[in-house]
Formats: sequence, C-alpha cells, structure tokens
Amino acid sequence: MSGVSSACSGGPPTVSDNNQQASVNCLAYDEAIMAQQDRIQQEIATSNPLVSERQELSVLKREYAQEDTVYQQKIKDLHKKYSYIRKTRPDGNCFYRAFGFSHLESLLDDSKELQRFKAVAAKSKLDLVNQGFTEFTIEDFHNTLMDLIELVEKQASLGELLGTFNDQSTSDYLVVYLRLLTSGYLQREGGFFQHFIEGGRSVKEFCQQEVEPMSKESDHIHIIALAQALNVSILVEYMDRGEGGTVNHHVFPEGSEPRIHLLYRPGHYDILYK
Repeated sequence: MSGVSSACSGGPPTVSDNNQQASVNCLAYDEAIMAQQDRIQQEIATSNPLVSERQELSVLKREYAQEDTVYQQKIKDLHKKYSYIRKTRPDGNCFYRAFGFSHLESLLDDSKELQRFKAVAAKSKLDLVNQGFTEFTIEDFHNTLMDLIELVEKQASLGELLGTFNDQSTSDYLVVYLRLLTSGYLQREGGFFQHFIEGGRSVKEFCQQEVEPMSKESDHIHIIALAQALNVSILVEYMDRGEGGTVNHHVFPEGSEPRIHLLYRPGHYDILYK
C-alpha cells in the first residue's frame, strides 16, 4: 500500500494533492466561464438576426433610459439627418456585415456602380494571391462575394438579399473575405499603416491577430483599409458619452462622397438611412 497516495488512503493531504485539487478547480472554473460565454452567444444569436429589417430610428430611444440625457440628446441629433436604422448582430463581425449588406443594398439601384464594384471584386482574389495568400484557401470566400454580386445583378428583391445575408454560412463567408481584403490592403500599404499599430507589432502580426480572425472588433484602421481596398466611401457617425450633445462623424477616405452610413456605439456598428 506504500504506493497509494494519502488522499486515497485517508491520510492527511500532501502538497501534491493540494496542487492537483487546485488544477481541478481551475479547470472547472475555465469550463464554467466557457459555458457561460457559449450561453451568452446563443442568447445573442437567438434574439438578434445577423442583419435586421429596417426600423424607425426612434427604436434607439427605447434602448436608453429617459434620464440618460447624453444619449437621448445624441439620438435627437441623429434624427436631424437619419430616419431609419438596420441593426446587425453584436458578434464582433458587425462592421464587415454592415458594410457588406449596406453596399450591396445600394447596388440594387445603381447598375453603374455595380459593374465597377464587380470588376474590383473579381480582380481582388488575384491581388491577394499575388501577395502570398493561398488561392485554394480563399477561393470559396471570394466565390461567395461574387455570388452575392450576381444575385444583385439579377435584380433580386431586397427581401432576397436580406434572407441571403441572414444565412449564417453565406454571411460569415463574406465577412471572412472582407477581412482578408482588409488584411491584404493593410499589408500592401504597410509602410503607412505601421505608424498606427501599437505594441511593437508588425503590420503582418497585427493582421494575423486583429484583422483576419472572426469576431475581432474593428477600428479606424480597418475601416480605412477596406474603404480604400474596394474604393467605397464610408461615413461613420460616432455616438458615445462625449460632451456636447451632438454626434461626431468621420468619412473614409477623407473628402469623399459617402455611399454607406454607419452608426458606431462603443464596440458595435449598425446601418443608418437618411
């Protein structure tokens, strides 16, 4: 019996036993945290479509308490320019999903821009391959973008486009490709963007850690890159707790005429309509 631990034989616990129990406790804690995160994601998925129907902008008022004067004033300011909002699921991919849907929606009524965008999108795969991205791994994602453009070209209804965007697989494949385009542009123009990257990381490291993985949130640098990569102008209205009672906006690239209008609230993007 000399080989049996004291924990099994009823003797006092040893340091080894205590370490083992601590490891078990940590594992159980990690599993509980992961389970909780899964439940939260499932609740978000259940209650939020990937892209919603268009709604009256007034729905924003109900999301904040009446006594929350900062946000209520800023919503009032937004009403001066916009009447409707289309919400996206808050899953870390909202910028790309909002961009993709909003631009394709605008192309339903703009055949000239549709043909320009189609040519840019078709060429984009070769640009990425020439940069070192593996054709085999990006082909399906590129095909999804081209299929969506073809759907618009066939004069699909807005309902058909919305239904397609709410198909998880199709929608996520588009997000992946838009992330790859953003990464590709950042790396092509690495000499410029390196100045905006913190933490001593290279542009390539930043792209591998903050751009290409799904569910990673987007900031100015991502928006600049995607707008430039596809030559599509984006206006973002920034609604935060800053003072002044008005909503600040920024156009990417600066000085361009925006085709897409997005609302940014800390950590999330939705689509705005005038």
